[in-house]
Amino acid sequence: MNMLTRSLTAVALFPALAFAQGGQPQHGKPNQQPQHTPAPHTQPTRPEVGGGYIPSHGPPAHTASSPRTPTPMQHPTYRDKPTHPDAPHVHVTNNVWVGHSSGRNDPRYHLDHPWEHGHFTGQIGAQHVWRLGGGARDRFNVSGFYFSVAPDDYDYTTDWLWDNDDIVIYDDPDHIGWYLAYNVRLGTYVHVLYLGD
Repeated sequence: MNMLTRSLTAVALFPALAFAQGGQPQHGKPNQQPQHTPAPHTQPTRPEVGGGYIPSHGPPAHTASSPRTPTPMQHPTYRDKPTHPDAPHVHVTNNVWVGHSSGRNDPRYHLDHPWEHGHFTGQIGAQHVWRLGGGARDRFNVSGFYFSVAPDDYDYTTDWLWDNDDIVIYDDPDHIGWYLAYNVRLGTYVHVLYLGD
């Protein structure tokens, strides 16, 4: 009886021991460790627009107006790819400013009194990120400086978080008296007017 108990115990434990050593035994072959193929190294996909990207510089200047200048009632389409926003935006891969091509004579951004409230004295460009400190599109605050979005650009700010988003201010090389506020999270930008501090 003692021999029978030992034999049954050995038979019962044999599969567990084989499994613990790397798999089930194969007849006629020694136990082999299972082959592990490493998972392919995948890098996180970088967004094509926004996602924390900060353009190294603002848009280039245009010397002439584009024939596509919209009328005040018509908004152009900026969705150049299905995954891109239908708002002026900047491409992460090549720093292209989509939507800033209407040129200097665009009537939507004409000001009778440019710099009426003075020039913005804070830091401009990629070296400085500003946190929106409240307000709305018609008057918002960044560290005690106040701006307003150009009325023609209002629709492009519906998803901006006015008390939380980070923006970068760039000079507008085409439209005298305006700056460009680039939303770091969304990758979109709008024309903004400095209202003072």
